[in-house]
Amino acid sequence: MTTMQKLKTFLLSPRFPFITTLIIATPMVGGGVLLQQTLHIAACPLCISQRMLAMLLFSLSVIGLLISNSRAGRMTILALMLATTATGAFVAGYQTWLQRFAHDTTCSGQAAWWELLIDWAGEKIPILFYASGLCSDPAFKFIGLSIAEWSLVIFSALTVMVLRSLLRRH
Repeated sequence: MTTMQKLKTFLLSPRFPFITTLIIATPMVGGGVLLQQTLHIAACPLCISQRMLAMLLFSLSVIGLLISNSRAGRMTILALMLATTATGAFVAGYQTWLQRFAHDTTCSGQAAWWELLIDWAGEKIPILFYASGLCSDPAFKFIGLSIAEWSLVIFSALTVMVLRSLLRRH
């Protein structure tokens, strides 16, 4: 079997979306924590929610790999992954909009339920979930894109890949 045939077989494999998502979600979480700790970047509540979604994708990918032989199980996990990636794209898109167009946005006095969840998680595991930054502050850019913009690109690409896998007949 040639290298191209092996690649095509892998791309058509039912395990492909789970392996790919696992490979992508791991550095999303690790990279975020590493940037936060080494460059002293203050993560905001939207950053932390994206980190939580990436951790959920990691977990779903592991489960998907374990049950990939079951079509019903695989389809269920892919549907959950689709909801997670689409939510991640929405959150990253909203944060990108805040950073680009709503610089003067201020927070209200009452926190939303998801911010309360992030505050609670930040108290329990601060290295992963402590949020002290402003969502409208890009803080760090790589090749001209903020972390939120990179997150939007990644979550959007994963959404397309998972949707493609979900709609395929296998």
